[in-house]
Amino acid sequence: MRRRVLLAALLARPALAETAQGAEAAALVAALRAGGVVAVMRHGITDRSQADRGDLARREAQRNLSAAGRAQSVRTGEAFAALGIPLGAVLTSPVFRALDTADLAFGPRRVVEPALTADDYTPDPALLRRRIAWLGERVRRASAPDATDVLVGHIVPLGMMLGRGLAQEEFPEGGFAVFAPGGALRGMLSAETLWAAAGL
Repeated sequence: MRRRVLLAALLARPALAETAQGAEAAALVAALRAGGVVAVMRHGITDRSQADRGDLARREAQRNLSAAGRAQSVRTGEAFAALGIPLGAVLTSPVFRALDTADLAFGPRRVVEPALTADDYTPDPALLRRRIAWLGERVRRASAPDATDVLVGHIVPLGMMLGRGLAQEEFPEGGFAVFAPGGALRGMLSAETLWAAAGL
């Protein structure tokens, strides 16, 4: 019950409308290429005919990537390579849609980080608060100067960390939230915008 109240309060706050475009998007891509920033990546496009049932161990009890989401994740990995983004640590939620996104985009270098678990799989409010606090601390911690760390996770925990609701248009599936050293949010970037910057 307390978790539902917390989420309701969060979603009552206004969300922004869309991802970065034009010069703002170009600046985000440049920041990813320069390194030192942290990118929180939302899992790829999912099959909305499936539902989460709170069981981390069973793929059939989760909402998984669709065929489009799998292709999207592969293409994002290709965009990182084409742009020369210096990939640092890759941490991922243990939920299968995030795990698969990390595997398809970045390969075996990914490491499972339980603190990135989706809120649907964190029924204990105290544990959820600790996980949100961890996310806030992690985005404040700069990547190495020549690397961009990627955290593959979910929309609601990021919104809770930011203290406001995130619209699907602002942080779409497969999109990125880019954080400067110290934790300031620089902006949100869609997968499609990243691909375009890479000429894909």
